[in-house]
Amino acid sequence: MGMNQERLMQVILAPVVSEKSTMVSEKNQQVVFRVAGDATKPEIKAAVELLFNVKVEGVSTVNVKGKVKRFGRMSGRRKDWKKAYVSLVQGQELDLTGAAAE
Repeated sequence: MGMNQERLMQVILAPVVSEKSTMVSEKNQQVVFRVAGDATKPEIKAAVELLFNVKVEGVSTVNVKGKVKRFGRMSGRRKDWKKAYVSLVQGQELDLTGAAAE
């Protein structure tokens, strides 16, 4: 099954920038992305390799449940979303900040 580029462009929604994701990326060379809910691991891997031009060692995914938030009387739920921890092959750099790595 060939993966088309347009699909891969839609798999990765945004990098997850949080204290945890920063820690993870420094410690174990993993990058965290918010991904499409129906994205498969092979798709995520292919998408990261395509978009960032790096070698991906593995991908683990987590389904994040949307929190329940109240808006006055109405209670609403945020969407569930999916998070991918992408580990890079040793020695690969993936710079999300856009700053040149010294």
